[in-house]
Amino acid sequence: MKENFNKALPLVLAHEGGFADHPMDPGGATMKGVTLTTFRRHFGSNKTTTDLRNITDKELEQVYRSGYWDKCRCDALPSGVDYAVFDAAVNSGPGRAVVWLQVAVGAVRDGGIGPNTLSRVFIHEAKAIINDMLDHRLAFLRSLRTFATFGRGWTRRVAGVRAAALDMASDDLAGERAVALPNLDFDMVRRGSTGEWVIKLQEALEIVADGSFGPKTEAALKAFQEAHGLEPDGVAGRNTYRALGLIN
Repeated sequence: MKENFNKALPLVLAHEGGFADHPMDPGGATMKGVTLTTFRRHFGSNKTTTDLRNITDKELEQVYRSGYWDKCRCDALPSGVDYAVFDAAVNSGPGRAVVWLQVAVGAVRDGGIGPNTLSRVFIHEAKAIINDMLDHRLAFLRSLRTFATFGRGWTRRVAGVRAAALDMASDDLAGERAVALPNLDFDMVRRGSTGEWVIKLQEALEIVADGSFGPKTEAALKAFQEAHGLEPDGVAGRNTYRALGLIN
């Protein structure tokens, strides 16, 4: 639905986190899910990492609307289905998201939403489409070789999307309530760090959670990273948090 973009965007951003620029992250500098490459493509090749870190709400809206929402014609989709398609597009690409929708409604799987796909959408119940789509999305994620590392976070994200999308399909007011979910910004922590995210990390590693990142926390973190195919650098950032299921 046309008015649902402003409801759906905060839900997507809650899964994308804040600024990250870990040297081992192949995506490079990222802010709220927007990479520096994408940022430059939209706003100019002269944009810097600092510009990305200070991305405005208006710029975020432009990237997510033109790059995902509009590409998937979400304005034309039923409430809840639009959000399920939008989040899948952000996480796995617009083409794959549309194919999951087409599979759910029995349309030709060409990765583009045209009259045939839309006509099929509106002869199906929205909640059934959402559930079928997300079942296919989760099955795809489970097939990836990196699922053992990031599967907990991905599974939590899909479950959260399912709950919010079904609420939106039932009642637009429920979708408005879902927008109030907190943004899952995170703090990158390492030896010497203290605070809330050290406690979260320690709890996830199932060690004493005293909020102080010392040698025992570093050793436990490195062991976890090595066991899950991550760079065992003893630094907890986006990829480690996702592997631990702390962010999605």
